[in-house]
Amino acid sequence: MSRILITGVDGFTGRYLTILLSRHGHEVVGISHMPITSPIEGLSRSVICDLTNAKALTDTIADIRPDKVVHLAAIAFVSHGVAEDIYRTNIVGSRNLLDALDKAGNVDTILLASSANIYGNRVSGAITESVSPDPVNDYAVSKLSMEFVARLYRERLPIILARPFNYTGVGQSINFVIPKIVHHVRQKADEIELGNLDVSRDFSDVRDVVSAYASLLDAPSALGETFNICSGKAYSLREVIAMIQEISGRDFAVRVNPDFVRENEVKTLWGDRSKLDAVSGQRPIYDLRDTLIWMLNH
Repeated sequence: MSRILITGVDGFTGRYLTILLSRHGHEVVGISHMPITSPIEGLSRSVICDLTNAKALTDTIADIRPDKVVHLAAIAFVSHGVAEDIYRTNIVGSRNLLDALDKAGNVDTILLASSANIYGNRVSGAITESVSPDPVNDYAVSKLSMEFVARLYRERLPIILARPFNYTGVGQSINFVIPKIVHHVRQKADEIELGNLDVSRDFSDVRDVVSAYASLLDAPSALGETFNICSGKAYSLREVIAMIQEISGRDFAVRVNPDFVRENEVKTLWGDRSKLDAVSGQRPIYDLRDTLIWMLNH
């Protein structure tokens, strides 16, 4: 089977992807920015490397010599406060990785995780991959810029671009809205402070997301293409809150804190997954209710 390198292997997504790929018989090697503090099932080897250090990264890739690569390492929190960090990690780090892979050679698939945030508020309905980007925050700009950097290598490297919409699951940081609400429920809090409640998102289960990534790695027709990674359904945050209250049996108050309302908030992100379905031959296993039950009962 393949030797697969995952950058950001110790992150939320990287851990689930490592488990899945190793269970499929692949050798999984990871790059992390910091020492890994808790074991990752199925990880055969890990290397600490800063992707913004081009020389160290080139040496690391030459040593690992992966067959396939999944690039997950990024600053992924939209409200991260330091724009310079976002751009350095998400653009320069990605370019350094592609350059190192180009020098190493013999890589047959590179999956780059971009983001559906690049679409911004372009359309109100289900978004296809052909919709023109309209980024409205630094995170989205950095991810779209990464996609343009990838174009510089498309004649030399076998690249797949994935644009994941929102997704969640057990182990995601409480910086993100659904884990935050679940955490408050588990703490039996009577009130929770949130930002804008009048937003809608297409939420996937992290287990379905990594399954989609794995299927694209094995699909020759995916090379050179861009795919939405989504459920194909959108829920308002108010609907999510009501569902969590119903499942948990807890009725808590929700207060909007103006400090949590983003200036450039994307109102609706709802994806069309037709292209992904056609190439992967898969449909999501879990709906949002399944995911919430998993998170609340874990």
